[in-house]
Amino acid sequence: MTEGPATVIVIDDDPSIREALGSLLRSVGFDVQLLASVSDLLSSGRPRGPACLVLDVRLPGQSGLEFQRELSRRNIQLPIIFITGHGDIPMSVQAMKGGAIEFLTKPFRDQDLLDAVHVGLARDRAWLENEKALSTLHASYESLTPREREVMALVVTGRLNKQIAGDLGVSEITVKVHRSQVMQKMRAKSLPELARMADKLKLVPENPQSS
Repeated sequence: MTEGPATVIVIDDDPSIREALGSLLRSVGFDVQLLASVSDLLSSGRPRGPACLVLDVRLPGQSGLEFQRELSRRNIQLPIIFITGHGDIPMSVQAMKGGAIEFLTKPFRDQDLLDAVHVGLARDRAWLENEKALSTLHASYESLTPREREVMALVVTGRLNKQIAGDLGVSEITVKVHRSQVMQKMRAKSLPELARMADKLKLVPENPQSS
């Protein structure tokens, strides 16, 4: 997902503003999608690479602020830069509380928009990298056998091999073998690193089962 080009999506119902923003963004090397409504974005989905959204607050039908809330409900990550010709303080506060990068009132300086776009794309790039790392981590965890997962869940709580052997009803040698396999498959170089992985995976110790 992080390999695609950076894309700026512009949603504004005014064709002249869409085209003006598109020309500005293309002039500095961005790929641009120009859309007239939020429904166009929902039907096409977010781009594969880093992206951010330049969104007019006032749109026919669903407003920009309503769309911001809908993206959050759908768990769609997309940094938003709001633009408006009729903004007020409560509106800007609502937008920023919702996680917006910037709230710009028309007419705004081109550089202010470009600066906000760079911030938005950097934030999305970091999010995509984190999602990629988390996906790799989940894949490593899925490669563990059920017994190895049990051992991992107990190891990261600080249990010693002898204690884990008693918990699971197996020999200490067996625990050592499983523990070594866990470290290898998870690509963990130390116990603290394995513990951080378990935290990211939101693991909880499983109920001990007999072998």
